[in-house]
Amino acid sequence: MYEVTRFMTDSFGGASFLFSLRGSVVRFIGKARTVVKCLCGLLGLTLLGCTFAENKMVAGNIAAINHVEGTAINWFSVNGYRAHGGGGSSCCIILPVKWRPGMKVDVEWEVDPDRFAKIKRKTIGFGFDEEAWASHKAKFQQYRVTVDVPEWPERKLCSLNVHFLTCKRVEVTTSCSIYGQPDYPVKEPRHAKEPAVCPK
Repeated sequence: MYEVTRFMTDSFGGASFLFSLRGSVVRFIGKARTVVKCLCGLLGLTLLGCTFAENKMVAGNIAAINHVEGTAINWFSVNGYRAHGGGGSSCCIILPVKWRPGMKVDVEWEVDPDRFAKIKRKTIGFGFDEEAWASHKAKFQQYRVTVDVPEWPERKLCSLNVHFLTCKRVEVTTSCSIYGQPDYPVKEPRHAKEPAVCPK
């Protein structure tokens, strides 16, 4: 009887130990899963934060600088954002905070090839004679080109200046310097004459 009682006690004691051990293992696995989930969540947030930082956009002004003598830029647009071409800045264009390799913009513009033309005015009232103005307007020329956007230093994105050069060339810059300063990237002079033949 004693042996049977001791056997049952030992057996139940061993079983209790096994149940206790199994419970500890289950709790450990549960905690480990929680830690892994937290680590994965933090990693996901970090990667998502990097994505947001890389894709963050900002609004900036756009301005036209005409280099061709005797002409006028009536209007221009960059990636569909339209602005006047008569000088000064217009709002706005959306650009990424961080420059990306291969970044380009589509530029469209309209040119008045004879900005100083003498246009007949109305004999009564104000403004140009309608036929005379229609004849002058028919000479307006529209162009479109895709140009590279030069890399800018981080946190140094300023307005987008669009330079209209001879031979229908266009350069853009986001430099924070002013045209004419030594460190401004576009060096071509203002009031340049169109050459008789443009290089191909």
